[in-house]
Amino acid sequence: MTDTANGSYGNNKAGSGATDTHGPSLSNKGFETRAIHVGQSPDQWSSGIIVPPIHMGTTFKQYGPGLHKGYSHGRGGTPSRNSLEKCIASLDNAKYAFAFSSGMATVTCVSALVKPGDHVICGEDIYGGTNRHFAVIGKNNGLEVDFIDTTNVELVEKAIKPNTKLVWIESPSNPLLKVTDIPSVAAILKAKNQGIIFVVDNTFLTPYLQKPLDLGADIAMYSMTKYMNGHSDIIMGALTTNDDELSRRIPYIENYMGLIPSPFDCYLVTRGLKTLALRMERHTHNATEVAKFLEQHPLIEKVNYPGLESHPQYNLSKKLSKGASGIVSFYIKGNLQTSTAFSNALKIFTIAGSLGDCESLISLPVITSHGDIPEEERIKIGITDNLIRLSVGLETTADLIDDIDQALKVVAAGLES
Repeated sequence: MTDTANGSYGNNKAGSGATDTHGPSLSNKGFETRAIHVGQSPDQWSSGIIVPPIHMGTTFKQYGPGLHKGYSHGRGGTPSRNSLEKCIASLDNAKYAFAFSSGMATVTCVSALVKPGDHVICGEDIYGGTNRHFAVIGKNNGLEVDFIDTTNVELVEKAIKPNTKLVWIESPSNPLLKVTDIPSVAAILKAKNQGIIFVVDNTFLTPYLQKPLDLGADIAMYSMTKYMNGHSDIIMGALTTNDDELSRRIPYIENYMGLIPSPFDCYLVTRGLKTLALRMERHTHNATEVAKFLEQHPLIEKVNYPGLESHPQYNLSKKLSKGASGIVSFYIKGNLQTSTAFSNALKIFTIAGSLGDCESLISLPVITSHGDIPEEERIKIGITDNLIRLSVGLETTADLIDDIDQALKVVAAGLES
């Protein structure tokens, strides 16, 4: 059997992720089953190998000018990338999925869907890299950009202008974990009937906990560096959509801007997706217990976690998703010296500027993810020196709580001395 799949130079589109063209339909199967099997049928490989092979070649044999088995150049698509994209599409209930070289590459692609003079509405509490892309690079390239609190749906509606063409939100947001009413925003944008593209960064929840396309988004975005891969060994991003027109424009931009991932990284993410459901359940469990512990501690001013009843959008979070994931942020009483002392005292949590890994990580957004945002903007949003973000990993729950407890005792002792 010949090794073939859907892909072509300059027009690489993942077909319906619910159906593997070389195996039985899996559209009615569960999330875990699809994560393990969609796009990965052994029947598509002449060897019958169970794990999809890594296709590292840059070009493919043509049997005549423009005649090939589905691939002509690695930038337009590879079997490794196609397998991954089929799986991602299935997991997100999407017709199309596109893998990119990084999460920021997906932001670059989306910003290329609009043109100079167009207006962009962006959540004010989003990843610092996305903020800087729109605030600096976007504006330098002629985009008009406004950052607003998208949890206030009325503000979103008031912010729309005749030239508004893109709305970008994170829900939950980074790092304050605010939840936006995605269906309500989608309804407002659709009613305007002016072709506004609605993008939801779903990195924190993944398709296992929330499906933005089902809630009304035009595009779901993922930094697959995080939970989707889950093992802190690749950098990659993804976009999913059900929009046929966007499915033609996105791969064109990706190909000719060179935003493509390596086949080896695609292989690793395909592997990571097999355990995504199990990992997200454990991340959510551990983070919930950590958040509960922090909330009752006298050294903690406030905990931001959608899984706590104290969260202002707790009920909305339960309505839109089936879990709150593994990110917890909180304000410790004190200043940068205090938050630094707490970070340094931890023994299991590692100080690192990422999230979604098996290992538990800690970062200070004011220094890492949001360090490039001007201080005045950070303070306005609520990203202060005493804000701490935890990416709660898969370790034993009690060990994580004990680690946090002993670090807080170190901080308390320092305050007393």
